[in-house]
Amino acid sequence: MDTTWLEDFVAVIRTGGFSRAAEERAISQPAFSRRIRCLEDWVGAPLFDRAARVVQLTPAGERLQPFAEEVLRQLETGRQDALSAAQAVTEKLLFASTHALSLSFFPPWLRTLEREEPLMSTIQWTADSMQACERLMIDGAVQFLLCHHHRAAANLLAGDRFKSVMLGEDVMVPVAAPALAGSDALQGGPFLAYSDSSGMGRILKAAWDEAGRRPLPDPVFSSHLATMLVTMAREARGVVWSPLSLVREDLQSGRLVQLGEASDEVRLEIHLFRPRVRLPRAAERFWERVVDRAAQSARN
Repeated sequence: MDTTWLEDFVAVIRTGGFSRAAEERAISQPAFSRRIRCLEDWVGAPLFDRAARVVQLTPAGERLQPFAEEVLRQLETGRQDALSAAQAVTEKLLFASTHALSLSFFPPWLRTLEREEPLMSTIQWTADSMQACERLMIDGAVQFLLCHHHRAAANLLAGDRFKSVMLGEDVMVPVAAPALAGSDALQGGPFLAYSDSSGMGRILKAAWDEAGRRPLPDPVFSSHLATMLVTMAREARGVVWSPLSLVREDLQSGRLVQLGEASDEVRLEIHLFRPRVRLPRAAERFWERVVDRAAQSARN
């Protein structure tokens, strides 16, 4: 028996389809179907009525569902308790963040927090793509995730396992080197784009879909790193939508210029995510400070 099979079984019920569940579980559909078959072999009976046009449980599947969900909940609770016990010994604060915010937002934000009251814990920091950071949070390898957020863009931390607080705002703006800043740059490019694992790419697509904006032509260069795309833009390689926080100094110095109108901008929020389960004492104290400060900023 492999608990992965139970997670797959519950994913089919939650998403309403084998294809959507396989995509959520980041596995090919044939491999996913084989794992469901393994679970059915272990149970000794089919769990889904494959003749139905929509996902429908057999009587055996209906009987198994509450047990599978409870087993997974208990395992997650046990894992979190064990992890909390281990982390409590070190009193570390474990962060993940997208690269852009690691460079532009986090250092001054942390400096402001420490000016009010010094942190008594060491900080362990991981900067990566949004996709990798989400996986770190889901796996319990970090306590906090700092990232950009947009209401229309789905992320793996939505739902009842995680919560977040808004720390600030940002905006994505189209920028290019002065040599490329012609009147038709936003129509003709060349364009620098975010890869699929990038949270920025996910946000841009969702925001443009919501606004009914046509997607860009094929890019001349793509990366999951906003910092890399901005570097290429400085070299006059193309137009990129960048967080303003990352290019503010470039715009002030004239190294880059902003293109388009206000309608070409995409408004963002900066969020700090955490699991809903109780964290070690140091992490809980830190979260309380962050929430209190965010509430004070909102009132002011």
